Amino acid sequence: MVMNAREMAAQAAAAARTRLSRDPHRPLFHFLPPANWMNDPNGLIEWEGRVHLFYQYNPHGPFQGTIHWGHAVSSDLVHWEDWPIALAPTPGGPDAEGCWSGCAVDNGGVPTLIYTGIQPQTVCVATGDAELAGWEKPAYNPVIGGPPAWLRESCGGDFRDPFVWREGDHWNMMIASRIEGEGGVILLYRSMDLARWQLAGTLLKGDMHQAEPLWPGTIWECPNLLEFGDKQALIISAQAPEQGLMYAFYQVGRLRGESFDAGPPRILVHGVAGENFYAPQATRLADGRYLLFGWLTEGRRPDRCLEAGWAGVMSLPLIVSLWPDGALALEPHGALQSLRRQHWHFEHVELASGAEQLLQGVQGDCLEIIARFEGGSLGEYGLKLRCSPDGSEYTQVSVFGDESRLALGRARSSLDPETYREPCVARLERAPGAPVTLHIFLDRSVVEIFAGAGRTAMAGRIYPTLADSLGVALFSHGGAAVLESLDIWTLAPIWPHGGR
Repeated sequence: MVMNAREMAAQAAAAARTRLSRDPHRPLFHFLPPANWMNDPNGLIEWEGRVHLFYQYNPHGPFQGTIHWGHAVSSDLVHWEDWPIALAPTPGGPDAEGCWSGCAVDNGGVPTLIYTGIQPQTVCVATGDAELAGWEKPAYNPVIGGPPAWLRESCGGDFRDPFVWREGDHWNMMIASRIEGEGGVILLYRSMDLARWQLAGTLLKGDMHQAEPLWPGTIWECPNLLEFGDKQALIISAQAPEQGLMYAFYQVGRLRGESFDAGPPRILVHGVAGENFYAPQATRLADGRYLLFGWLTEGRRPDRCLEAGWAGVMSLPLIVSLWPDGALALEPHGALQSLRRQHWHFEHVELASGAEQLLQGVQGDCLEIIARFEGGSLGEYGLKLRCSPDGSEYTQVSVFGDESRLALGRARSSLDPETYREPCVARLERAPGAPVTLHIFLDRSVVEIFAGAGRTAMAGRIYPTLADSLGVALFSHGGAAVLESLDIWTLAPIWPHGGR
């Protein structure tokens, strides 16, 4: 039997996934490529009932370079099919050095990718067949040959990550760039046909000298615009390479012609400098909700990634909503509940000050946890994950009740001194005295936490070194705490060859 390209890609992917499945740090229910390097999610689109996730991918190794567009497809947002590479650099073309980030749109029934070609950084397009299985690049690429003349000398060549949407009879495009010595900038372009574009104006400018309420960095990347009735949320990925800054923030406001009337900036998902949830991309589903994925970067040295054979993980599939006060909330898609297996339930556990209670019989490195604490609890309290029997390794999820702070403590997450150990800390958004609910996903080396109905989100990476670091414990320090309820499930792998 002769296999087609998709069948061959699926077979090769299955072999690679099987080969790497025994790696104790490789996640089992988060999406990641069969092997090698992955970074930004790209071209996220729902097409004829299935979600297509493209992503920045290096087929030649677990390091950034020779970037292609990987491609995966899902009918349920839980299980994924590996499809052939969608975009590869064209020798002699405007993307000869790499096909960098971009988006996907439905152009009157024609699937179209709009992406960044390098070097220099330009805007290119590719059109797909009815199944999104094959892609062609028109001879007129690039459709935008570089930054406008007024910006060319001050942006250092940074001009990338187109985000395109339809408005009335025309298309809008945001492009991220920077102004040397000033900060990031988002440009707005318009087109009638996705091929000929005109600069419409500067949508938003950052100020690298601003420190509060957050530092917006020196370069902006990967803009997204989400529509919520008469308000819009502009998501931007901020970077400052010299300081190791990489995070996504958002501003809620109103798009008025060629400018964005923006409210105060807020962090989208909290982490630490240099290791974070980054470059998120969103798309509107057929049911009207926004689906979003982000890239979870590694927290270990590049040589460890080379040794492992893979680098980079996609976040969980997240649903985005807007609260009346202008805050975005992120919540894991409900389809993930289909992965739940063994279940433990606990009710009304009183924790005295200084108490630590190991949950007997509860073990796992792929868990979903929903913990609800009484709102009057003070001091520091929470859970310990990936606990070793001898207590030498554990990862601590802490609520500081008197300060309304959430922290992911990693000082004891690993005995390996080469992994990041800085804590992730965030303000816990909740009404005074309200109960605290933590929704935690542990997937080997990934921890994602959602609190305050998703208004506080956090992501971090951990790399335990002991095979028996599998326990779960409760604790309270500096005051008593009451756990109202606790539900823990083991979660199944999303791949049939997932390593169980």
